[in-house]
Amino acid sequence: MNENIIAQKSIGFAIRIVNLYKFLCAEHKEYVLSKQILRSGTAVGAMIKEAEHAQSKLDFLHKMSIGLKEANETNYWLLLLKEGGYLQANEYESIKKNCEEILRLLASIVKTTKTSVKMKT
Repeated sequence: MNENIIAQKSIGFAIRIVNLYKFLCAEHKEYVLSKQILRSGTAVGAMIKEAEHAQSKLDFLHKMSIGLKEANETNYWLLLLKEGGYLQANEYESIKKNCEEILRLLASIVKTTKTSVKMKT
Protein backbone atom coordinates (compact mmCIF):
# COMPACT_ATOMS: atom_id res chain seq x y z
CA MET A 1 0.00 0.00 0.00
CA ASN A 2 1.33 3.43 -0.93
CA GLU A 3 2.04 5.91 1.83
CA ASN A 4 0.03 9.07 1.46
CA ILE A 5 2.70 11.58 2.49
CA ILE A 6 0.52 14.66 2.04
CA ALA A 7 -2.27 13.15 4.17
CA GLN A 8 0.18 12.27 6.94
CA LYS A 9 1.79 15.71 6.88
CA SER A 10 -1.59 17.45 6.89
CA ILE A 11 -2.71 15.49 9.97
CA GLY A 12 0.48 16.42 11.84
CA PHE A 13 0.01 20.01 10.75
CA ALA A 14 -3.63 20.05 11.88
CA ILE A 15 -2.58 18.80 15.31
CA ARG A 16 -0.05 21.63 15.55
CA ILE A 17 -2.77 24.10 14.53
CA VAL A 18 -5.15 22.77 17.20
CA ASN A 19 -2.41 23.11 19.81
CA LEU A 20 -1.66 26.63 18.56
CA TYR A 21 -5.35 27.48 18.91
CA LYS A 22 -5.37 26.22 22.51
CA PHE A 23 -2.21 28.20 23.27
CA LEU A 24 -3.59 31.42 21.77
CA CYS A 25 -6.83 31.12 23.72
CA ALA A 26 -5.19 30.16 27.03
CA GLU A 27 -2.09 32.36 27.00
CA HIS A 28 -3.16 35.39 24.98
CA LYS A 29 -6.95 35.31 25.33
CA GLU A 30 -7.01 35.69 21.54
CA TYR A 31 -10.21 34.33 20.01
CA VAL A 32 -10.64 35.95 16.59
CA LEU A 33 -7.42 35.15 14.74
CA SER A 34 -7.13 31.85 16.57
CA LYS A 35 -10.54 30.76 15.27
CA GLN A 36 -9.58 31.73 11.72
CA ILE A 37 -6.34 29.74 11.78
CA LEU A 38 -8.10 26.78 13.40
CA ARG A 39 -10.65 26.74 10.59
CA SER A 40 -8.24 27.09 7.67
CA GLY A 41 -5.42 25.01 9.19
CA THR A 42 -7.63 21.99 9.81
CA ALA A 43 -9.51 22.39 6.51
CA VAL A 44 -6.31 21.56 4.62
CA GLY A 45 -6.29 17.95 5.82
CA ALA A 46 -10.06 17.66 5.51
CA MET A 47 -9.89 18.53 1.81
CA ILE A 48 -7.02 16.11 1.26
CA LYS A 49 -9.03 13.38 2.99
CA GLU A 50 -12.07 14.16 0.82
CA ALA A 51 -9.90 13.98 -2.30
CA GLU A 52 -8.96 10.39 -1.45
CA HIS A 53 -12.46 9.35 -2.51
CA ALA A 54 -13.05 11.85 -5.27
CA GLN A 55 -15.60 10.88 -7.89
CA SER A 56 -13.37 11.90 -10.78
CA LYS A 57 -10.02 13.50 -11.61
CA LEU A 58 -11.77 16.86 -11.83
CA ASP A 59 -13.32 16.33 -8.39
CA PHE A 60 -9.88 15.35 -7.04
CA LEU A 61 -8.35 18.46 -8.61
CA HIS A 62 -11.09 20.66 -7.14
CA LYS A 63 -10.63 19.31 -3.61
CA MET A 64 -6.83 19.53 -3.74
CA SER A 65 -7.10 23.08 -5.09
CA ILE A 66 -9.29 24.05 -2.15
CA GLY A 67 -6.77 22.41 0.19
CA LEU A 68 -4.06 24.53 -1.45
CA LYS A 69 -6.10 27.69 -0.93
CA GLU A 70 -6.72 26.80 2.72
CA ALA A 71 -2.99 26.19 3.27
CA ASN A 72 -2.22 29.56 1.69
CA GLU A 73 -4.79 31.25 3.92
CA THR A 74 -3.27 29.53 6.95
CA ASN A 75 0.13 30.90 5.96
CA TYR A 76 -1.41 34.38 6.00
CA TRP A 77 -2.90 33.93 9.48
CA LEU A 78 0.46 32.66 10.76
CA LEU A 79 2.16 35.80 9.47
CA LEU A 80 -0.50 37.98 11.07
CA LEU A 81 -0.05 36.19 14.40
CA LYS A 82 3.72 36.74 14.23
CA GLU A 83 3.44 40.38 13.22
CA GLY A 84 0.79 40.94 15.88
CA GLY A 85 3.12 39.67 18.58
CA TYR A 86 1.23 36.46 19.36
CA LEU A 87 4.01 34.19 18.07
CA GLN A 88 7.72 34.51 18.70
CA ALA A 89 9.99 34.28 15.66
CA ASN A 90 11.14 30.72 16.43
CA GLU A 91 7.56 29.50 16.97
CA TYR A 92 6.48 31.14 13.74
CA GLU A 93 9.39 29.76 11.71
CA SER A 94 8.77 26.22 12.93
CA ILE A 95 5.10 26.04 12.00
CA LYS A 96 5.58 28.17 8.87
CA LYS A 97 8.10 25.60 7.63
CA ASN A 98 5.44 22.87 7.95
CA CYS A 99 2.85 25.03 6.21
CA GLU A 100 5.15 25.87 3.31
CA GLU A 101 6.07 22.22 2.85
CA ILE A 102 2.38 21.35 2.54
CA LEU A 103 1.91 24.30 0.16
CA ARG A 104 4.69 23.01 -2.10
CA LEU A 105 3.32 19.46 -2.09
CA LEU A 106 -0.22 20.60 -2.84
CA ALA A 107 0.94 22.99 -5.59
CA SER A 108 2.81 20.11 -7.22
CA ILE A 109 -0.19 17.78 -6.96
CA VAL A 110 -2.52 20.41 -8.42
CA LYS A 111 -0.12 21.22 -11.26
CA THR A 112 0.43 17.54 -12.13
CA THR A 113 -3.28 16.80 -11.98
CA LYS A 114 -4.12 19.79 -14.18
CA THR A 115 -1.64 18.54 -16.76
CA SER A 116 -3.14 15.05 -16.60
CA VAL A 117 -6.69 16.35 -16.97
CA LYS A 118 -5.74 18.58 -19.93
CA MET A 119 -4.07 15.66 -21.71
CA LYS A 120 -7.29 13.64 -21.60
CA THR A 121 -9.49 16.42 -23.01
